[in-house]
Amino acid sequence: METLGIGSRVKHPAFGPGVVIKLAKVAYHISFIQHGIKTVGRDYEKFEIIERIEPEENISYSEAEKSLVRILEQFSDISQVIEMDNKWEGGLMILKPGEEGLKSKEIPIQNFFHKIVMVRDRLRVMEQRINSNKKLSDEEKVNLQQYLTRIYGSLTTFNVFFKYKDDHFVGERSR
Repeated sequence: METLGIGSRVKHPAFGPGVVIKLAKVAYHISFIQHGIKTVGRDYEKFEIIERIEPEENISYSEAEKSLVRILEQFSDISQVIEMDNKWEGGLMILKPGEEGLKSKEIPIQNFFHKIVMVRDRLRVMEQRINSNKKLSDEEKVNLQQYLTRIYGSLTTFNVFFKYKDDHFVGERSR
């Protein structure tokens, strides 16, 4: 069996899908979505290799961590917890119609913020799927990326709701 590199995706018959996160002399350390980190011998032949990554001689923990996070985000429905800025907690968004006699609508800002985060997460998944799509040409990927960048740019108005700048939408100028 060929040696798997860090970031390789596998499916174990008992533990399900996982990602190789560390190489030892005789074993792989694999992070399984449902079962956590397990050690599996390098000679184990019963798991299915979903995506093989070439092993690298010198890979840092930081690089392995980034690779694992990227893979887990791309192939799972797990999303990170995004915090709303404290100043908005308990607030209301009031939509007041311009037409006389119509009733205003109040929406808890927390609900609106949750929808914004869902849109952002789904855009990121779309971006990852575009980048990993083997049927799209590089030119098609670049064109679709440009549309996504413009969408992110259109959403920068909502950055005021985010507690941390790292969670902000980023458009064309900042990328």
